[in-house]
Amino acid sequence: MDTNETSYENPELLISPDGLAERLGVSVGAASRSAKSTDPQAPTVIDLRTAECFAVGHIPGAVHLDLYGLSLIDTDPAPLKAFLWIIGHLLMSRGVDAERSVIVYDDVSGIRAARAFWFLEFFGHPSVQLLDGGVTGWERAGYFTTTETIKPDPKVWKVVQDDTKVATWRDVNSRLGNPEAVLLDTRSEGEYCGTTVRAKRGGSVPGAVHLEWTNNLDRDGTFKSANDLRTIYEELGITREKEIISYCQGGYRAAHSYMALRLLGYGRVRNYVGSWKEWGDRGDLPIEKP
Repeated sequence: MDTNETSYENPELLISPDGLAERLGVSVGAASRSAKSTDPQAPTVIDLRTAECFAVGHIPGAVHLDLYGLSLIDTDPAPLKAFLWIIGHLLMSRGVDAERSVIVYDDVSGIRAARAFWFLEFFGHPSVQLLDGGVTGWERAGYFTTTETIKPDPKVWKVVQDDTKVATWRDVNSRLGNPEAVLLDTRSEGEYCGTTVRAKRGGSVPGAVHLEWTNNLDRDGTFKSANDLRTIYEELGITREKEIISYCQGGYRAAHSYMALRLLGYGRVRNYVGSWKEWGDRGDLPIEKP
């Protein structure tokens, strides 16, 4: 386990390159083994990068799943239900079920992997981890990538949905002005201030606290230490006893801050999956420009 994991409240949510290599039976300096594992206990490893990046080289045994283009701009019950069904189906098509642990990764500890992590936790998967540092950290540690691909083995998984981990526009609207809740804007400064407009309206949710998601990471693309993360969040009044609802443009960056707060042991964290694209497009919802 990496040294910067040791003081996290939930360090088991991350796995280091060495930890993953041990799970996969891969050695430093050794050529990549055959990608297909016959070990029934081997984890399902999912590469969330683009197809082009996956084709150039990926972690042995990984399957590819690019969820980046799948977003939701209406969190009313019917479209939310349909959207979540699609995501659950795609995960199962890549071999995800409750019997094997799942490890997700990105180029670094990025937003694509964090969003997949959030989906899996929302669906109640019992064992999901994010590769800290992503494939960049994997290669930096001396492990090889491969271009060999495997055919995913589709599974049937009876998912459950933890509604305490997701937020809709109604949830956000009902928390406006509530001192026991924090609305966390994880976008860029320009988006938060309304100078960069990516919906019908620019600005932010009234009362939202701004902390861009990139503040969660060290320069090497791994998550910052628990002490550093805790200091950053607590100085903004984002404390463990409050309910935190994170948002961005489409739930990707928000999922990254969800992950950071989960590492710190925050018990009530939600991802507003519709995020600013939904909120900013709706003329009936209030906005502000700090």
